[in-house]
Amino acid sequence: MNKKPDPELIDEDNPEWTEEMFRESVRLTDLPESLQAKLRRGRGPNKAPTKERINIRLSSETVQYFRSTGEGWQTRIDEALREWLKKKRVA
Repeated sequence: MNKKPDPELIDEDNPEWTEEMFRESVRLTDLPESLQAKLRRGRGPNKAPTKERINIRLSSETVQYFRSTGEGWQTRIDEALREWLKKKRVA
């Protein structure tokens, strides 16, 4: 941890942990059962997966194009397919 922190990445509400903080931390299993249950609760309903994981074979030029558009390229493929579906349903 010899690097100087980037001022833009400093989060006052959630600071980077120090060695002391790690030493003072407690394992989840060492906490009371009631607190463990609260901390282990599942994902909320709005965080449930809304997409299905599949394998799909696409042409290399299609994949290259979408990857070149940066992060979120798979979401853009999904959006392009949704647009295609909208047009097909209207026709």
